[in-house]
Amino acid sequence: MAVYVYQTFEIKQEKFKDAIENLQELKKYRNDNYDHTVEVLLPITGHDYTYALLATYEGMAEMEIQNRKMYDDDEYLKLVGDFFLEHVVQGTMYTQMYRGINKQIANKHDK
Repeated sequence: MAVYVYQTFEIKQEKFKDAIENLQELKKYRNDNYDHTVEVLLPITGHDYTYALLATYEGMAEMEIQNRKMYDDDEYLKLVGDFFLEHVVQGTMYTQMYRGINKQIANKHDK
């Protein structure tokens, strides 16, 4: 069952261009080097400088494995460290986790 990790954060306005470039690097690096997908979500409405990362994993176990790999990877740690220390307003990160609904459970309730 898929697991979705949704992280929102506010980008420092004076670092906007650099932050967007760094987000694109983070997305590409994670998608190219790990077994999960990452999307960068840009605001259409709401707070103009609140952005989001949406990571999709095959399940909780896979999320744990991929996170362990990422935090053992010095190149990734530099990318993510630079991003969060240089471009994100401290105290604005909010992380939520979701899972997809099991089709078998949904079908039982439909009957």
